[in-house]
Amino acid sequence: MLRRDRVVAMVTLFLLHIFTIGAAGAVVKLTPTRELEPQPAAVASRDLVRSGGSPVLPSADAAARVPSATALGSRLAGLLRPDINAVVIDAATRRVLFDQRGGKGAVPASTTKLATSTAVLAAVGPDYRLTTKVVQSGNGIVLVGGGDPTLAGPAVSAAQLAVAYPRPASIVDLAKQTATALKRAGKTRVRLDYDASLYQGQRTAPGWKSNYLKDGEAAPVTALMVDEGRVTPGVDTAPRVQDPVATAVEIFGQQLHRYGITVKAGARVTAAKGATQLAAVQSPRVSALVEQLLTTSDNDLAEAMARQVAIKRRLTPDFAGVAKGVHDVLAGLGVAQGVQTFDGSGLSIKNLITPEALARIVSLAASGERPELRAVITGMPIAGFSGTLSTRYLGATTQSAAGLVRAKTGTLSDVTTLAGLAYDADGRLLAFGFMANKVKDVAATRISLDQLATAIAGCGC
Repeated sequence: MLRRDRVVAMVTLFLLHIFTIGAAGAVVKLTPTRELEPQPAAVASRDLVRSGGSPVLPSADAAARVPSATALGSRLAGLLRPDINAVVIDAATRRVLFDQRGGKGAVPASTTKLATSTAVLAAVGPDYRLTTKVVQSGNGIVLVGGGDPTLAGPAVSAAQLAVAYPRPASIVDLAKQTATALKRAGKTRVRLDYDASLYQGQRTAPGWKSNYLKDGEAAPVTALMVDEGRVTPGVDTAPRVQDPVATAVEIFGQQLHRYGITVKAGARVTAAKGATQLAAVQSPRVSALVEQLLTTSDNDLAEAMARQVAIKRRLTPDFAGVAKGVHDVLAGLGVAQGVQTFDGSGLSIKNLITPEALARIVSLAASGERPELRAVITGMPIAGFSGTLSTRYLGATTQSAAGLVRAKTGTLSDVTTLAGLAYDADGRLLAFGFMANKVKDVAATRISLDQLATAIAGCGC
């Protein structure tokens, strides 16, 4: 999988001075200074960046006062629609500053990815990588899926791979390694079996709508796929192949043939433990994958990360195992209350999370208490600049918060949510969760959520 957003995310993430928040609550600026060069055109052309030489976000102030709950409530009251569940908490102390049904569960949509990302970073660690490998099996070989949906196919050129961030593993490279090993052993004809047993159970989650696969929202969840199972690699809206495993095996066989190996089609097997490894490729680190899935709201990556949690917890690697695994890890972190999930991506309409739970998850990641969770913060889109917030916070009522809010978005047909962090006018870091379900006008409600975050960022209360 390779998408234009990856390059944008790479440039933005490298240019921006990312959060480095200590246990005392210190925060650094989110946005680029005018002097940073080169800046991508999408950033450099903004009046917000071009005007003045001082950073948009002031220097961190660990001693900044906590806003008055009364004053903050008055500021938000005029903007808060009755159908929005909302909470604002002080990120350092976790004190609730504003609450409108903040403890009531709602369908979170893609803000579910905050729970998934936090769980996988805590469970397997930020440096873990997913491995796709080929092992020997008698006179044949077995292609073994490691759960990496970003494994790039031949449609992704070497030039594209060279500039991609994070750089995905390539099935072409895996085939080349395999062919080299086979020829070294004097083999040019081989039977190709495959093993996708790392994941089990249904390929779609409870609560997924039937059109998700057809519309390209997600691929069937499998441990072996190429280009996230897209019919047209690199096109976000492309529909997904019906059988990602069969497609990946076919592509791998074609690449072996390209490197001089004659392939006989095999069958689905389970590779023997301790089988001799002939070749392997590894995904980017989990921290980079988490940044990517949060910035671009990648559903396939989120499901893959959730499966890794279940596997690490020695649970059945299916949707039920995912739900228990994520909840158990969050419980160990002290942030599981108010979280009930049925998938890792947030596509399921059965998921229920409270705004307070989202705010507390974000606060924990920002606190510095668990350094392994840092990618949750660095991966969240920046208002007006990156990812799913790149085209938001550009209007008259929200532009003042561009660069000051870092948050995860969530959208379904009648759901819009937003959860993240804002650094207020006095230098205090605040966490928030805003959730609206069963809304008739998602676009209008989304603007309301952005206005609420803008009010927080502008608060000198």
